[in-house]
Amino acid sequence: MIILEREQSFLMVTQNEHAQIAGVIARNCKEDYFFDDNRTQEVLLAIKEHDRGWIEMDSSPVWNDKTEKPYSFIDYPLSLKITFYKKGLDEVEKLSKYAGLLCSLHYSSFIQDSSESAVREFWKEEKQRQEQLSKELQLTGDKHKQETLMYHLDLLKFCDYLSLFISLNEPGDNKGIHSFFRNGFPQLFPFVTDKPIVAHWENPETVSLSFSPLKKEMEVELPYRAVIKDQIEKHGIIQAYKDTPVSIRKVVFK
Repeated sequence: MIILEREQSFLMVTQNEHAQIAGVIARNCKEDYFFDDNRTQEVLLAIKEHDRGWIEMDSSPVWNDKTEKPYSFIDYPLSLKITFYKKGLDEVEKLSKYAGLLCSLHYSSFIQDSSESAVREFWKEEKQRQEQLSKELQLTGDKHKQETLMYHLDLLKFCDYLSLFISLNEPGDNKGIHSFFRNGFPQLFPFVTDKPIVAHWENPETVSLSFSPLKKEMEVELPYRAVIKDQIEKHGIIQAYKDTPVSIRKVVFK
């Protein structure tokens, strides 16, 4: 779950809904920026489905007593997350081996420095998955194909970050930008001469990019629930979440 706290509510966006927006962003990127036409559809699939593992977790939000907030994707206990990570990765791999490889690389990059034994085991298993899929896809030992794979991984991460930007930040507020984005997006691309792409709110409905890989101006619809804190206190997080209707916020990327 992606959480944006306000004075009287929590704006809650499911990871899968956020991933669908990342997929829409990717579909609107210029075709030239995919580099390998034979892999474009598989890259688009990976971006759209990269958070499949969160679907079940986000259906029943969990309250964090220490922070007095719902657990978000940032602080959700790793040892619990990895079971669902693996489930999601298995599902993506069945849809496409190349997409499965991209998503595995994406997730294993989050946790490679963890000291938890269960997490280290997950990382080890994912390295094995990556080696096996690379062999099956005939990527092993081919420098150009490996570089293209890493480029596609950055493209996934960029679309992920851009979708997160509108989910984690207060619309129109450039002063309180989340730390993830204060120095621009970390993915560097040759088509931007390896400079960070920076996002900026022009107003609460419009985000401009210092360099845009998009074909043209585009609009996305972000589903969210504004869960009232008083309702959480009265009924608990799960019931309050389920009782809150889904709202839609429209955002234009320029």
